Amino acid sequence: MKNICKFYFLLLLVFLTSFTKKNVLTVRSPNKQIEATIEVSDDAVHYSIKYKNTPFIKPSNLGFEFTGVKALNKNLEVIGFENSNSNTTWSQVWGENKEILDNYNQLKVELQEKDGLKRKMNIIFKVYDDGIGFRYEIPKQQNIDNISITKELTEFNFIKNHTAWYIPANFDSYEMLYKKAPISDVISANTPITFETTDGFFASIHEANLTNYADMTLLKSENNSFSFQCNLVPWPDGVKVKTKAPMETPWRTIQITDKASELVESNLILNLNEPNKLEDTSWIEPMKYIGIWWGMHIGTQTWTLGERHGANTFNTKKYIDFASKHNIKGVLTEGWNTGWENWGKKDAFDFVTPYEDFNLKEIAEYAKLKNVSYIGHVETGGAAESFQENFDKIFSMYHDLGVKTVKTGYAGGIQTKGQFHHGQFMVNHYDAVVKSAAKYHIMIDAHEPIKATGIRRTYPNMMTREGARGMEWNGWSSGNPPDHHTILPFTRGLGGPLDYTPGIFDVLYKNAKNRVKWNDLDDGTSRVNTTIAKQLALFVVLYSPLQMASDLIENYENQPAFKFIEDLGVDWEVSKVVNGKIGDYITVVRKDKLNGNWFLGSITNENERDLKIPLTFLEKDTNYRAEIYADGENTNWRTNPQEIEISQKEVNSKGVLDIKLAAGGGQAIRFVPIK
Repeated sequence: MKNICKFYFLLLLVFLTSFTKKNVLTVRSPNKQIEATIEVSDDAVHYSIKYKNTPFIKPSNLGFEFTGVKALNKNLEVIGFENSNSNTTWSQVWGENKEILDNYNQLKVELQEKDGLKRKMNIIFKVYDDGIGFRYEIPKQQNIDNISITKELTEFNFIKNHTAWYIPANFDSYEMLYKKAPISDVISANTPITFETTDGFFASIHEANLTNYADMTLLKSENNSFSFQCNLVPWPDGVKVKTKAPMETPWRTIQITDKASELVESNLILNLNEPNKLEDTSWIEPMKYIGIWWGMHIGTQTWTLGERHGANTFNTKKYIDFASKHNIKGVLTEGWNTGWENWGKKDAFDFVTPYEDFNLKEIAEYAKLKNVSYIGHVETGGAAESFQENFDKIFSMYHDLGVKTVKTGYAGGIQTKGQFHHGQFMVNHYDAVVKSAAKYHIMIDAHEPIKATGIRRTYPNMMTREGARGMEWNGWSSGNPPDHHTILPFTRGLGGPLDYTPGIFDVLYKNAKNRVKWNDLDDGTSRVNTTIAKQLALFVVLYSPLQMASDLIENYENQPAFKFIEDLGVDWEVSKVVNGKIGDYITVVRKDKLNGNWFLGSITNENERDLKIPLTFLEKDTNYRAEIYADGENTNWRTNPQEIEISQKEVNSKGVLDIKLAAGGGQAIRFVPIK
């Protein structure tokens, strides 16, 4: 037996050192449908991908350029390789699904320069049934200590001109509307970028475990209209990443599925992050919340002190009372602390001093008395360094008050000269916020953040983040069009939880008195471009463990539709995408981890739509009461957005629901087991 093994090993060596001077190694997914190949020659290191034997990504460059030394991308040889696999299941602290399958085949390729410094570099491929992750490792070695990466040479060379949904690359913001275009028309893109291929399957490029590195954007290759190069967000001096050996990059991810809905169900990003590092997670609690927030965006209240100041003690107690009465766990107030009057100035905030009309200690105690969780707020105005210097002061203050959640914000440019929101400097800052908050048992909701790349698995107190054009844009601009919500789950949503803040009932602002225009984007036509039923459905479709019902509480009083929000679950046993077409419609169902209720959210773009929903997700041999919140017969997002019909019917897993979605509308359903 030993002689046979030795023979095959020698045969492999002959193959790897053949006269072509090219080493070729391949790894396939467990179901054999996805294949990744790495080729090492004197001139380059390439990878390529096939899906169901169809070439998808043709040979694409790998490697790095550095400051002061030659690039690490050619004149390399394979000095070793290792195959391994895993087929395990792990449990989330919270999430879309309680149990996550982690099943992959792995190939680790060890490379070394043939001459010169003899530098070493490893490339690791993990291939799942729903996609691929690959990363670089530069191990500790005699010839490398400090590393200054000026360019990551990773390419994505598509063979065909697929259709893409994307936002143009931006080093400071992801708050843009998505574009749909052929790859040949895409000049640059933030990730995730999602594709419908000419071969009929779907794919998305993103990254996982973005740690101590710069955000990856994509830039069109000069010599190939179907190809993108990795373009990292730079430091002020132009260097992209500053680190030391040993180092490893984030995973470059390519999700690949037959259906668009399967992209949304994929756990690839989570699986490529490290397991939970927090020993005690008992204090981490998904929840619904309300807050003093929307009034500032529509111009009926102000963040600053004055006669229209929203975050005062009296108003906040009203919100706490409402939350306590209506099964809402949290209350947020923005504008409670001094500094908003100095907006735009350096270090405008000290983060801890309340305005004179807001008693923070009294509010925290009142919330506790009402069994409501008060949510802290730290707006930095881009003063990240000042915030970081005061972590202990800020988080210890909140901890002592019994506050377990803090919303952070970085509106405006980063005040540290030359730094971008998405560069390595800020990636490390966002990471430090989460780790510091964890020491004080505080959960984080980050706005103007670095994009979601699955860090929530490792630090599950990183609950949710903005990182998209959210609800606030409807308050002071032309707003988000009806198809925006039908694109988000297939693009931004693939990265992780989104704090979109749905739940506006007064979509035309009829009850908003004395509105004041406060920015140049407000042309006086602002409104929410959906129906009320769609606002309810968004709570299910757009996943977040912290879900904000964002309207003014007076718009919820005596409104029967608010019962759906009262009953809504926030932590899920299992989630499924029933159907979906990017930019057109999507239907999502989720099972409440606490009580076994199912919730359904279905939304459409500007077109009305009839859908048939098989109820096979429901448990067999159980009848359910379906509580249905639907668009009315005459509902239309433009002309009659607030008409909603509420009804009930008995259903079971053998049935099929016919649901009608109005133009710009949706439908939300709670399924309660009948015992």
